[in-house]
Amino acid sequence: MKNLIILAALAIGLFACTSNNSKKQAENIELVKSYVSAVENLEFESMSNYLDVNYLGMGPSYGDSIGKLEAVANWQWSAENLYEKIQYNRSRFAAVTIPDGENKGEWVSNWAELKIIYKNEFGEVTVWANTNYLIENGKIKRSITFYNEADVLRQLGFIMILPGFAE
Repeated sequence: MKNLIILAALAIGLFACTSNNSKKQAENIELVKSYVSAVENLEFESMSNYLDVNYLGMGPSYGDSIGKLEAVANWQWSAENLYEKIQYNRSRFAAVTIPDGENKGEWVSNWAELKIIYKNEFGEVTVWANTNYLIENGKIKRSITFYNEADVLRQLGFIMILPGFAE
């Protein structure tokens, strides 16, 4: 009987921890979804509100990094001068907690097919993108973005695929 009580207490404790963790992960996913929506709708003030004061954005190229003020200004400049529309299609989200190490924390990953429509003669591109967001205190503290820049340039007509290589 004593073992049964201990097992029941342990199960309740684990369930409570899992439930709290699941709730926090769901909140983090909703935060990132709201940020993505602000990006799609070009809501710069909202974008700024979701980013931590010490936000650091990294990628897509190695060594690329940008702070909060520069990131929002960059999005605003791009919307005014470059992009007609950015649309996240087939967007999927997953949350994970990394318990230790250099990247310790609560992360949300977003995989999406991005459709970018340009304001000029370039037309549009579709690109697979993955962004991982570190969430701290209800804000996006860091993001790491990956996408194939060469594919974007190919679709825009700036580079060509050599004969014999797959498109």
